[in-house]
Amino acid sequence: MTSTSTPATGGARVVVGVDGSASSHRALEWGAFLAQTMGARLQAIIAWQLPASYGPSVAEWNPEADMAVVLRDSIHTVFGAEPPVPVETSVQEGGAAHVLLETAKGANLLVVGSRGHGGFAGLLLGSVSASVAEHAPCPVLVVHGEQGPPPRVA
Repeated sequence: MTSTSTPATGGARVVVGVDGSASSHRALEWGAFLAQTMGARLQAIIAWQLPASYGPSVAEWNPEADMAVVLRDSIHTVFGAEPPVPVETSVQEGGAAHVLLETAKGANLLVVGSRGHGGFAGLLLGSVSASVAEHAPCPVLVVHGEQGPPPRVA
């Protein structure tokens, strides 16, 4: 497991699952909006897992580093150089649902997109979002569609 940015400390916390998909980008937008509204920290998580067919022929592959790039690029794509709240990031080995459920322990909210990169186009809910919605230790927001959060009033 690798964590980057500021380590977790006390207080309200919003966890967002990121996989680089448009759906997870929308979840980041909503997560930041809600974290700012709640006065909470925003924790963006990405998970990776070696494929079952992993073998020595791909020994030079570093999935943790690749996922760190996906997470960094997702945050930059969504927020540019200045996120509206500080974003704590974490790259963790394991299945996405398991990693999110573990990370959400003690969180005030878990936010995920309705479908990530593994989703089938006709599904309304992906396997990760369905699993976390059913088993999460905190409230869950599953973001559907293209609508972003309302603009913040200063």
